[in-house]
Amino acid sequence: MRIMGLDYGSVTVGVAISDALLLTAQGIEVIRRKEENKLRRTLARIEELVREYQIDKIVVGYPKHLNNTIGDRAKKSEEFADMLRRRTMLEVVLWDERLTTVEARKVLDEGGASVAERAMVVDKLAAVLILQSYLDKLNYMKD
Repeated sequence: MRIMGLDYGSVTVGVAISDALLLTAQGIEVIRRKEENKLRRTLARIEELVREYQIDKIVVGYPKHLNNTIGDRAKKSEEFADMLRRRTMLEVVLWDERLTTVEARKVLDEGGASVAERAMVVDKLAAVLILQSYLDKLNYMKD
């Protein structure tokens, strides 16, 4: 079994994949699109990755507000998750991702990444952080 983690943004989707033991998350790529509502190619690429990596479940970052309310970005993530369910026929879990992009930027800053380097990988790293927190919760619940 493998799980895919997605950081869904307005023009990018960061993608991470778990190892077969569901212990670690690895960043795979960032899918970019020109406009927010142009999702056909994005969804097609995710479907390709699902087949390639034999994915059994998808975790989509759910950007709630810090006060736990649902805003516009979270509603868009809900809609995206629904599209993924229909297209892949897989279980799609919305996972609280508050501050993951902030954490990803901090990690990249501390690592000395340039502005250009950060822009290229921040979404992929955010996907890794989302998926890793989900995997950690799964493994904690097993113990």
